[in-house]
Formats: sequence, C-alpha cells, structure tokens
Amino acid sequence: MKNLPSLNALRVFETAARYQSLVKASEELFVTQGAVSRQIRQLEATLGVILFERRNRGIFLTTAGEKLKQACQQAFGLLTLTIDGLQQSSQLTPLVVSCEPTIMMKWLIPKLIAFKANHPDIEIHLVSGGGNIDFSRNSVNLAIRRNDFLWDKRYVAEQLGREWIGPICLPNAENHVTTHQPLTLLHTRTRPEAWNDWMSEIKQIIPKQNELWFEHFYILLEAVMAGHGVGISSIYMIEQELSDRRISAPYGFIPDGSAYYLISPEIFEVNTPQAIFLAWLKKTFHETQIRLTDFCRH
Repeated sequence: MKNLPSLNALRVFETAARYQSLVKASEELFVTQGAVSRQIRQLEATLGVILFERRNRGIFLTTAGEKLKQACQQAFGLLTLTIDGLQQSSQLTPLVVSCEPTIMMKWLIPKLIAFKANHPDIEIHLVSGGGNIDFSRNSVNLAIRRNDFLWDKRYVAEQLGREWIGPICLPNAENHVTTHQPLTLLHTRTRPEAWNDWMSEIKQIIPKQNELWFEHFYILLEAVMAGHGVGISSIYMIEQELSDRRISAPYGFIPDGSAYYLISPEIFEVNTPQAIFLAWLKKTFHETQIRLTDFCRH
C-alpha cells in the first residue's frame, strides 16, 4: 500500500479547499498563511497533482482538488463521528444503523455532521448492509433500505422519501446522450433492470454501443466520473456532483415507484433516539428533493 500524505497536510488542504482562501484557512487553523501555503505545496508534490489554480491573488480548485476535497470531507466526517462516539460516556447506548453502501457514503455520512451538531447526546454507529435484515441475529437497531424486497411484517417501516432515478454522464457527453448516439451503458448487479425500467417508464430508447457491469453503485459512479459511459443513478447518490455541475442529468430524474424506508424492530416512541433520527431523516430526504427540484420530472 502506498504511503498516504500526512493527516495534517490533508486537514490543511480541506480547510483551504472549503474556503478557497489561504487567509481564512490560516485563521481557522491558527497558523500563518505561509504555513498553509507550504503544506499545500508539499501535498501537491507528494501526490504529483495540482490541487489549486492560483490566479488573480486567489486560489481555485482543480478537478483533482475537488475530488480530494470531497474525499477528505467524507473521511474527516466519518472520523469525527467515530471519535465522538469513542469519547461518549459508557452509559450512552448507540444507535447502530445499517445502510446500503452507496447512499451511506454519498448522502448519509456527509449530512450526519449536522445531526450530530443538533443532537450531541445521540451516538450513531453506521454499518454497511443491504437487502433483508434480521434484527434478532445482530446488534443493529435500525436499517435504511429501499423497498425492492419484502421484509418481516413484524417490523415497523417508515417511508423517508421516494426514489428518483435518471441517466447521468459527464457534461461534455450530454449532447451524445440527447441526440441518441450509440453509447456505453453502465449497469450494476444490485439493480440490473435499472436501464430497462427507466426506458420503459419514460418511453425513450438509448441505443447501446457497449455495456459494462459493476458490483455496486459507488463503483459505477466512479466509472461515470472517469468518462467510461452513461449510468443510471439515484438522485440522492449524486447530490453534490449535480450541485457542482460535475455530472449532468440530461433527462432529469423520475420516480421509479420505490422508496427508502427506515426499518425498526420496534415502534418509534416519541422523543426516543430512534424517533428523533427518523424525523431528521425524513426532513433531510425532503431537503435534498427540494434542493434538486429542477432535476425532477413530475
């Protein structure tokens, strides 16, 4: 395994990237602007890539810098949650939440910082998982799932938000998609009928030149970002990329008839951590839909 850059260098980079300002980064980190600049130059030299363009006395993230910023924010977010959890009192019982991997990485983890800030007394532990859940066989308290399978009728399930899907590609490939040129279609084995479902619903045929298959959505998303073809994605899994216009959705997104649910072995009693987390999830799912409403076709 290659040696990773120092954690301090990555923290300095993330702070400068968040503000896109060396001055503001130095103020937050209580170091000089020169120290921030040196750390970033050393990081660029270590990685062999340019992370910032420097012009007009300002700094602007390159494509590589934007990707590293997103990775750092997800990693630091997960570290913060984990360390906060370790420092909690032993009397606090954490909520162990099982969640499908891609929506956990791309949607839930970046937003949990806000939940933690408002509810510091509720500890959340995340576990990657999909499909059927048996609460009697593990320590999981809650599960976030899409209703593409039948779960135990004894469980309580609260809908969080409808699923929205649509084709995604790089912005420079959007014209190829909308003019119906033959394309490389990207699939995942977890949702093998996603393309067929979308084309059937929207009455559009996307001619295929080639096909590539991946095990999980997060791998498909990386393939799209690398320019390997056009994929079908959930709107929740590419919120940041859509907002930053690093990904295009030439046909927008449509509801596919499924939805995300929070599943519990017990009822959600008022003012319990489970009920508070449920209310926050519903609100946050709704906020994502509102934020990306221009992409949604009703």
